[in-house]
Amino acid sequence: MEAPALATEAAIARIAFEWAAASAYATDPLLDGTLTADVDLLVVLQGFQAEPIPAALALQLGERAVTWPLATQAATGAIAWHAAADATEEAERAAACVLQRLAAGEVPVALAATDRVLTRRIGALLFTRGVRLRDETGWKLSTTRAAAHVMAALRACAWDVGSDAVLDWLKNLPAIGSGVVQGLERRVRRSAQREWRMLRGGDWGEAASLQDAARRITDWREAMQTSRTLLEWMGAARALLAETGQWDLLRADAAGMKTIEALRLDASSASEWQHWPHAQRRMTLREFTAWANDVLESVSFVPPHSGDEQVVVLPLSQLLGHPFASLVLPGCDERSLPAAPEPPAGWTQAQRRLLGLPSREELEQAQRAAWKHALQTPVAHVLWRASDDTGERSLPSPLVQALVLEGAGARAEDPRQAREEVGTGVLPPSPQAPQLVPQQLSASSYEDLRRCPYRFFALRMLGLREADEIEAEVDKRDFGTWLHGVLKSFHESMQDGAALTREQRATLLDAAAREGIASQRLDEGEFLPFAAGWPAVREGYLDWLAQHEATGAVFDTAESEHEVQLGELKLQGRIDRIDSLPTGGSLVMDYKTESLQLTRARMASPLEDTQLAFYAALLPQRELHAAYLNISERGEVRRVDHEQLALGAQLLQEAVQSELRRVAGGAPLPALGEGRVCEFCAARGLCRRDSWSE
Repeated sequence: MEAPALATEAAIARIAFEWAAASAYATDPLLDGTLTADVDLLVVLQGFQAEPIPAALALQLGERAVTWPLATQAATGAIAWHAAADATEEAERAAACVLQRLAAGEVPVALAATDRVLTRRIGALLFTRGVRLRDETGWKLSTTRAAAHVMAALRACAWDVGSDAVLDWLKNLPAIGSGVVQGLERRVRRSAQREWRMLRGGDWGEAASLQDAARRITDWREAMQTSRTLLEWMGAARALLAETGQWDLLRADAAGMKTIEALRLDASSASEWQHWPHAQRRMTLREFTAWANDVLESVSFVPPHSGDEQVVVLPLSQLLGHPFASLVLPGCDERSLPAAPEPPAGWTQAQRRLLGLPSREELEQAQRAAWKHALQTPVAHVLWRASDDTGERSLPSPLVQALVLEGAGARAEDPRQAREEVGTGVLPPSPQAPQLVPQQLSASSYEDLRRCPYRFFALRMLGLREADEIEAEVDKRDFGTWLHGVLKSFHESMQDGAALTREQRATLLDAAAREGIASQRLDEGEFLPFAAGWPAVREGYLDWLAQHEATGAVFDTAESEHEVQLGELKLQGRIDRIDSLPTGGSLVMDYKTESLQLTRARMASPLEDTQLAFYAALLPQRELHAAYLNISERGEVRRVDHEQLALGAQLLQEAVQSELRRVAGGAPLPALGEGRVCEFCAARGLCRRDSWSE
């Protein structure tokens, strides 16, 4: 207790007490007699828990005050006990109980909210059955769509905000059309730029609509970058919402009006803060955003009701004064409904007594009184679960156990109605699309056709693709792309490779590596695990290159584009590297950063390999050799040759023409759902592989 941090907290607490004691409150006129001098009679209706202010007023008014005690001697109604296996069954049983009571004409039905998550589940089940609910408990204003739109606007204007946050904001702006926003998103994802401020004019292409939208977004964001007082920030936020078209939407929505009121965004409401000294302190956008978030988190929102609701959701304590014919009381387990609620943390028992806060004993008394009153409803269905979502065992509340031991109530039958459903199996899709046969084919697209015809149909014939992630972490695929660019730049920069020393080549490779990180906009921090292994990769590659050049091989081209006509079909592709051999032939190489075992597995059956054979088909006039060059992150470089390249290329050309003729003739393109190809397939959700009937 003598730690410096605790000493500081104690000093702050003492200052807070002094400040609270010296501050004025809205209730002061009540207690000093200013507003009660002309009161002829005060009637205090007692509830489950004593309230200090009504008690103080009654004491102050003396004979002019009358206190009516709470009637607690009413008879207990009919109680039905429901023991559910888990939270899902409990929600289903509770919803079924509500439907039973509605069918009996008991409208409205009270639904006690002892567990908010459980109550939401029950509400969702009732919503699917068309039941109208009125939720009197409300929820945090920050969780409403209107408040989320306001916070998205403020966060999107931060100078270092991520591109995803800005795109989320733009998708809710009436001032920018959805088609323009989609165009902006495609450009952002194509550039893979995480921070919006790093995007430049060239990233938007030549479309005038995208350029104009980008300029407007820049103007909106730049207008929010300066520091302001609280009142000035309210005006700036109001102007931003008005210019983006969100202001009118907020005013037309109940939650939006509550958000405007809570943040004092209306000019007339903001004037209330003019004389508050703290409102004159200048703050940054980040500080204003944090303040707005705290305000929205502290305000509750209760939506307006039409008055014809069939179910009323309210806390257990608020059943007092609400006569209902029936009550459904879920969440009566030991965690959600303890006999003695835990007092809010932060105050000791002595401090609670000093501040007039209820003690644990008083909270227990109020809980038991609310429980007793709830069970006075003519019909009450009480539910609890035997285990929570983690599978841990759970007991009924002590309040439930006490009544069960007394013999009150009776076990109820499962109110859920069983119904028979005829299951229809989901079969693998097998489309036909002769009219979509492509006129061009690459090595990767033909590999898709061989591995899974449906994958070829979805990704190549329909042209579907996953949206690129902006915030994706740097992974081994990024490392492979980077290494391809590094080796291309390195070899093209060596005008006379034989004349360069080992040290000069290493320097060129390092320069190409740095240039690759910058050109691909890789985050150096996230790329650090791969960069740490770069010295080993560099030295291993230089060792292999020296041995390779000793055979007389000379670098020719890198990342070169090739195409060849095969009947009515055009084969096209990009070859990682082509070297000239001293025999007059060429060596085609494809870099692989996968495990050496996987690379060798590609050549286990050479005639099954399509990539190198496809490259050979692209170069029909050359005497070719082909190999995979496996480059490990540990610096090991191994070459895996294709031993039957000519035969493989011939068989591939025949197979390509035969397969595409079959597709053009209406042959089905079934989803195979086999092998490793399904593990990372972008079309897996489309073919619904996980839902097939075995």
